[in-house]
Amino acid sequence: MHVKKGDTVKVISGKDRGKVGEVKRSIPSTGRVVVEKVNMMKKAMRPTQQNPQGGISTMEAPLDASNVMLVCPSCNEATRVAHKRTEAGKLIRVCKKCGKDIDTE
Repeated sequence: MHVKKGDTVKVISGKDRGKVGEVKRSIPSTGRVVVEKVNMMKKAMRPTQQNPQGGISTMEAPLDASNVMLVCPSCNEATRVAHKRTEAGKLIRVCKKCGKDIDTE
């Protein structure tokens, strides 16, 4: 996947188009991501010991990874991602606009 947990992304399609948020969870098996404060849905919660009141809560629902673009940390623009192999043989992500490495570890 082109995005990982902790990345800042911009939503490019859907009802939340234009919103920017951080990836809370990545689900590679289905190709979906959960972005904070994006794609909010209401869920009816049954009363439990932790939540004796129950009621309706709002939470983020997963959205398809193709509907988000990574925001480059160096140029602060939504960009496509290229992959490059380092001298050590590790695969890193590279910004297509400014050419700088996104994965700095």
